[in-house]
Amino acid sequence: MKLTILGGGGFRVPLVYGALLGDRREGRVTRVTLHDVDGDRLDAVARVLMEQAAADPDAPEVAVTRDLDEAVRGADFVFSAVRVGGLAGRAADERIALAEGVLGQETVGAGGIAYGLRTVPVAVDIARRVAALAPDAWVINFTNPAGLVTEAMSRVLGDRVIGICDSPVGLGRRVAKVLGADPTTAWIDYVGLNHLGWLRGLRVGGRDELPRLLADTEALGSFEEGRLFGPEWLRSLGAVPNEYLHYYYFNRETVRAYQKAEQTRGAFLEAQQAGFYERMKHPGTPALGTWRRTLAEREATYMAANREAAGVGERDEGDLESGGYEKVALALMRAVARDQRTTLILNVRNRGTLSALDADAVIEVPCLVDANGAHPVAVDPLPFHASGLVTSVKAVEREVLAAAGSGSRASAVKAFALHPLVDSVSVARRLLDAYRAEHPSLAYLNRP
Repeated sequence: MKLTILGGGGFRVPLVYGALLGDRREGRVTRVTLHDVDGDRLDAVARVLMEQAAADPDAPEVAVTRDLDEAVRGADFVFSAVRVGGLAGRAADERIALAEGVLGQETVGAGGIAYGLRTVPVAVDIARRVAALAPDAWVINFTNPAGLVTEAMSRVLGDRVIGICDSPVGLGRRVAKVLGADPTTAWIDYVGLNHLGWLRGLRVGGRDELPRLLADTEALGSFEEGRLFGPEWLRSLGAVPNEYLHYYYFNRETVRAYQKAEQTRGAFLEAQQAGFYERMKHPGTPALGTWRRTLAEREATYMAANREAAGVGERDEGDLESGGYEKVALALMRAVARDQRTTLILNVRNRGTLSALDADAVIEVPCLVDANGAHPVAVDPLPFHASGLVTSVKAVEREVLAAAGSGSRASAVKAFALHPLVDSVSVARRLLDAYRAEHPSLAYLNRP
């Protein structure tokens, strides 16, 4: 089976390859093609993969190319993890938003909108190339903003594009661990949009164990989300929010922490990864060891500003394990390719699952996966406060899609202005002007 990874020079690609190395079942991936527009990054990641596979004579073959058509043609699965504008673009998105006193995180608020406006046209072009050159391929999307990009691609590929994210996986695993449950067998009631969802229950043997957790202050303080949001707020919600909801529930504190920080997350990653790729240009650099050290530093500093805003200090060792998006991707590929039915939390078209949204809106919910793809499971309606946030952010996503499709400046301004974390139409206009001045790729937003 052939897997193509778009954004194949990306830093987290070795996580995917590591998961593939552990797969020994029939029908496994035997060839991986890495595609990237940056040849130096491609070479660096290929060296890491070579060291990963050094002791495995049956490791999947690795090929690299900068030609998109060559990469896609004949693929069984296409893993899309591109970053339009690179980390320099992310750092600029954050800086411009903070100058206006609003959040600039890459998937949330003004930064997420700017990133989406840059990325959607590229993602749609990728979808069209896949449809033409590999019409039977399944696209697994991890390109951020994941829900928005998946919805854009689904307008070309239908249900053959499925979005994944490691945040719900990590949240479910942490809650299960605190409750003494097996996360692989417990039913995790999770629903929302990408980076905007709530864990509302964790059922073991038909019994919901979440109320037991919410009643235990000490247990709530023992994992990342419990410390971020605090026991009182979690009990008030009756749920455990995705960590990204901290930007909404504690917005003032988070913006203040980001403004006070020595550098934003994007600026930190830009400098850190530039150092990694620069070191990798030297033939004598131990590729795998260098990558592992960089990854450890990256994970330890994740959402540092939010933890500072919440006053909870550094991440505990138990929270440092990644959500495992590479494991989700592998499980998804196995289920589709081999008809090994499983349940995964994925980004898929709504199909009536949430009554507040139309059928084509991409949501993030548990899905039953088989050879015919991912099928959202029926869930209870969201409470009004959650439904309000979901519908507001989905309206923003739809304006981004409209702007990306038409080049309309008015739709782009509307996307910024409607977002719950942007507090003024005037700010929205200034944000768009600043982002257009910073990013040449946004020059297309020049129509009324």
